[in-house]
Amino acid sequence: MTSDVIPKPDYRPDIDGLRAIAVVAVVLYHAEFALNGLSLFQGGYFGVDVFFVISGFLITSLILSELARSGSFSFLQFYERRARRLLPALLVVILASMPFAWRLLVPSELKDFSH
Repeated sequence: MTSDVIPKPDYRPDIDGLRAIAVVAVVLYHAEFALNGLSLFQGGYFGVDVFFVISGFLITSLILSELARSGSFSFLQFYERRARRLLPALLVVILASMPFAWRLLVPSELKDFSH
């Protein structure tokens, strides 16, 4: 493990705008607004696709940045940085959700929650 820190790419407000569009598309899709039995918003899949494209772009940018900076790339270090960034938030969400799940969910839903 090295103490080298990969510099963050420049801030891109356009990517935040795309993220906002993707979030709105997914939220509206899951809200299941309907008129005369027809769903008004069917763009949830579009939002997910936009997230995947953004992720691919950002990950590729990080890889190319590291290759330009050091001349090499380590998948192990890459995934270690991702884990250090994402796992603490995941743990907080899981621990915060568990008491509510135990209190509010029926057994079949609790089994689904545990998966």
